[in-house]
Amino acid sequence: MILLISDLHLEEERPDISRAFLHFLQTRATQAEALYILGDFFEAWIGDDAMSPFQRSIAQALRRVSDGGTKIYLMHGNRDFMIGADFCRQAGCTLLADPTLAQLNGEPVLLMHGDSLCTRDEAYMRLRRWLRNPLTLWILRHLPLATRHKLARKLRKESRTQTRMKASEIIDVTAEEVPRIMAAYGVKTLIHGHTHRPATHPLLVDGAAAQRIVLGDWDKQGWALLVDANGFQQHAFALS
Repeated sequence: MILLISDLHLEEERPDISRAFLHFLQTRATQAEALYILGDFFEAWIGDDAMSPFQRSIAQALRRVSDGGTKIYLMHGNRDFMIGADFCRQAGCTLLADPTLAQLNGEPVLLMHGDSLCTRDEAYMRLRRWLRNPLTLWILRHLPLATRHKLARKLRKESRTQTRMKASEIIDVTAEEVPRIMAAYGVKTLIHGHTHRPATHPLLVDGAAAQRIVLGDWDKQGWALLVDANGFQQHAFALS
C-alpha cells in the first residue's frame, strides 16, 4: 500500500499534531511501501542550516521509517519551500518536483502541492514566482538567520491577513486549470493538498472520466490517503 499526506504544518506550538504524526509513522507508515508528503509538512522553514532540535527530531523519525524499508517522498509547499538536500539526507527522503508524475498501483497519477493551481489569486502567484526564483532562493539562504526569522514571521502574518480578506473562490483552485494540467500530463487522477478542503471531485478530462483528490490538513484531525488494490481511500482520524 501507499500513503499520501499533506499540510501537517508541524511546529513546536502544536505538540498534538507532532505526537499524532510520530504515532502515524510508527504504526501505519512502517507498513507502507511508500509515504508521500505533498507539501506544507512544516509550518515554516527558513533553511536547512537553521534546523531546530524539534525539526531534527522529525528528520530522525523519518529516517527510522526509511531505514525500515518505506520509501519517503517529500514535496515543497508554500510554507516550507526552502527545505533542501541536507534535511532530505538526514530524513532519508527524496525531494520531488512540483508537479510530479508518479505510478500508483500501475496508474499514472499527477502529484502537486496545489498552490500553483490557484491562478485566480494573482497577488499570490506573483509572490510565488518571485520566491521560487533560483536567485531569490540563493539570496534568502544567505541572509543572516535573524533576518530570515523576521521575514518568515512577516510573510506568515501577511498570508493569514490576506487569506481572511480574499473570497473563498480566489484561494481555491481554478476550475479550468485542473483539467488543463491533467490533460498536459495525460492523467486521470490528480492528488494535491494546500486548500485544506478534503474531497474527491469527479470531472472530465478530454471527455473521459477523471478525479481530483484533495488531501486534508492536520488540525482538528489527521488525514491520510491510502492507495491499494481497492483504489483510493481517504480517511480522517483523531489526533489524540
